[in-house]
Amino acid sequence: MDVKVMGETRSTFQVDSPHAAVIAKVCRMIDQATEAPCLEELAEAAGLSPHHFHRVFKKLVGLTPKAYANGVRAEKLRSALTTRSTVTEAIYEAGFNSSGRFYEQSKQTLGMDAKRYRAGGKDEMIRFAIGQCSLGAVLAASSAKGVCCILLGDDPGQLLEQLQDRFPCAELVGGDPDYEQTMALIIGFVDAPRIGLSLPLDIRGTSFQRRVWQALRDIPAGVTMSYRDIAEKIGSPKSCRAVAGACAANPLAVAIPCHRVVRTDGELSGYRWGVQRKRALLDREGEDS
Repeated sequence: MDVKVMGETRSTFQVDSPHAAVIAKVCRMIDQATEAPCLEELAEAAGLSPHHFHRVFKKLVGLTPKAYANGVRAEKLRSALTTRSTVTEAIYEAGFNSSGRFYEQSKQTLGMDAKRYRAGGKDEMIRFAIGQCSLGAVLAASSAKGVCCILLGDDPGQLLEQLQDRFPCAELVGGDPDYEQTMALIIGFVDAPRIGLSLPLDIRGTSFQRRVWQALRDIPAGVTMSYRDIAEKIGSPKSCRAVAGACAANPLAVAIPCHRVVRTDGELSGYRWGVQRKRALLDREGEDS
């Protein structure tokens, strides 16, 4: 069933679900609301009990109603910050009923405060370091919130250019001795993903990308899934190409394990940091399983 979700038309729900039409209707209701409706209002509109509605919504959409509504509001906020003359106007247009409530959540919503986002990340400080791992050159970068980039490649200079392209207005700070310990943890994790990464992540992307990336993070080491598997897991069975696009846009190599996504026939497909690195990661995880 095609439905407009946060400005994007796509086949979002399993067409054989008896609740597909009503959940699509509720999504449109959330999209068009000036303030996020409460669970009881949404459940009533769907003709279901709140508990049953919550379970059905999460199964079909891949998010809870609250998470979906937060994603809609974040999209509206990003758009309003680029079109409205003041941050206050943008806050209310996005559905926040008070500026105080918004500022409590602004960094979680945008990854930085609203004025900084409006200025394209100007004055945001990103610490970074470049080193070597078993897969070649690696660049790691962190904002005040957490690790925001892990990039792999052959040319350290190109990795730095990629970081500059991602944060064109931020202050990039390299050579920080205090960041070396963070870098060591990241390199150790890239070389041995099964140890996990005990560092907070600053994941920035569209609502759809974040859904895909969360599904990728749920794949255990040593296991692979197809693009179709991921599309079905997030409740968008016909969005295989969009899933592939989200994998290609992943800024956090290994931490968001897009290397664990393969073609339907099990063969390796493309990988942002090279198919050879993808094969090496999968081989290493397979040996450890």
